[in-house]
Amino acid sequence: MEQSRTRTPQNGQRARTSAPGPSRAPLGVPAGPAAAGESAAVYRAAGRTRRVPPIVLALRRLPSPRLTGLGGGLFAAALMFALGTLDWLLFDGSPAVYGVLFLPVCAVTALWVRPADLVTAPICVPIAFAVGIVPVAGGTGGFGGQAMAVVTALALHAGWLYAGTLVAGVIATVRKVRLMGRRRGPGKAGNAGKAAGPGAKAGGAAKAGGTGVKAGGSGKAGTRR
Repeated sequence: MEQSRTRTPQNGQRARTSAPGPSRAPLGVPAGPAAAGESAAVYRAAGRTRRVPPIVLALRRLPSPRLTGLGGGLFAAALMFALGTLDWLLFDGSPAVYGVLFLPVCAVTALWVRPADLVTAPICVPIAFAVGIVPVAGGTGGFGGQAMAVVTALALHAGWLYAGTLVAGVIATVRKVRLMGRRRGPGKAGNAGKAAGPGAKAGGAAKAGGTGVKAGGSGKAGTRR
């Protein structure tokens, strides 16, 4: 009888020690549903990757300086004056050639302006158009005649002016929208991670409590026997 009494606590102790405890995941690696959700998200993100067209890659390799609002205006005005002078020398001041050259200048100006000064891109290109059309206008009779020629050229070729301003405005708007989307992306990801963290911790604590209760029950059953 004494041997059976002394063996009973040993069985109970064995039952307590052999009860499976909650498995712990290594540091930095989430466990349970959180790990499955993250792996599924990574798999989806990897499946959604698309190949970039060669034209886009070629455009990304081009130099992309960041000009201020004043720098972008001076760059566009100087470039259009140089192009207008070349048009006057080579094509006898053709307005069509000048207008066609004005469109890529507007696009480049809107692409090279820094994000903080995107609003200035549609404003500085009309000024550059007016500066560059001075050699093309071909006025005579002093300053007054030259000014009247410039005003007349602006009125007659306003279509190119509106088209270039529209190009600069569209590019600046697209860049602004993409910039805002990039700023909101990390914020949403951080908020989602914070919201999922307490839920995963609560689930792990509940599972740990359940296993502890089961281990305690098995220990009590061993002592009763």
